[in-house]
Amino acid sequence: MSRRCITLLLLSLACLSAGDAPAQDKGSINPKPLPPLANPNDPDLAAKELFARKLLPSKGPAHVIGSYTKGCIGGAEQIPINGEYWQVMRLSRNRSYGHPDMITLIKRLAAKAHKDAGWPGILVGDIAQPRGGPALSGHSSHQIGLDADIWLTPMPDRRLSREEREDMSAVMMVRPDRLDVDPRVFTPGHVLVLRDAAQEPAVQRIFVNAAIKKALCREAKGDRAWLSKIRPWWGHDYHFHIRMRCPAGAGECEGQPSQAEDEGCKPADLAYWFSDAVLHPKPPPEPPKPKPPMTLAQMPAACKAVLHAADAQP
Repeated sequence: MSRRCITLLLLSLACLSAGDAPAQDKGSINPKPLPPLANPNDPDLAAKELFARKLLPSKGPAHVIGSYTKGCIGGAEQIPINGEYWQVMRLSRNRSYGHPDMITLIKRLAAKAHKDAGWPGILVGDIAQPRGGPALSGHSSHQIGLDADIWLTPMPDRRLSREEREDMSAVMMVRPDRLDVDPRVFTPGHVLVLRDAAQEPAVQRIFVNAAIKKALCREAKGDRAWLSKIRPWWGHDYHFHIRMRCPAGAGECEGQPSQAEDEGCKPADLAYWFSDAVLHPKPPPEPPKPKPPMTLAQMPAACKAVLHAADAQP
């Protein structure tokens, strides 16, 4: 097997692990505080250990620094755990913070899901930590408050208990053979909710499992321009991942290039995702060496100031 193929397979396995685990990993009713760090100034200390210990956002206006996978956010806003048309899951993870534009977008999408799809509302998964940055588990992105996971399970028509928010599993939307969605659970309402999210001007990409992209290509009616924002990616068969563009005037935010504007529905566009190498990856001949964790020095310099800034008022 070529080095390039091995790299792709390793990447696919890593993304499968990081893509849907956050929606399925159970939380804790009584989370224990992380222990103090013996030497928080150790230059080799993983940045995730520092950011995970910040329980409140930094004081001041919202500002995004760095990229989706290497950055932080100052002045983040927390979404309320309950709204008229949404509920936040996995409260013990403390990842319900984001840029105010993202919080506003989630609230707007929740109302649209109720109106257009007839859902009682949406279940909100991870957005970002109080100051963004790398997390101890689950994600390589979600670092600047412009990524959010929305469960593909409609919100129940009742208030969930704390236990349910930590233990409830999201519903698998993809068939066991991974070639299409499961028609018993994937409904026209899912198409409408994903359309509503993709039609938001500030949304740049939405990541879903390739089988969900395939179903959207087949079932979308009328104006289909929004399909260009729906991108196949490993995992994402329990939730979809919204990624917003950098806010206007956010000079320290490093966004992604715009993707092609075609629907991405041609057989050639999806062929890779349904290849045997992706659906049934073979293990590499040698286990990969773990990548050293990112340190604070490897992040944008301004993230150090965000990390050490005063807490916002709770």
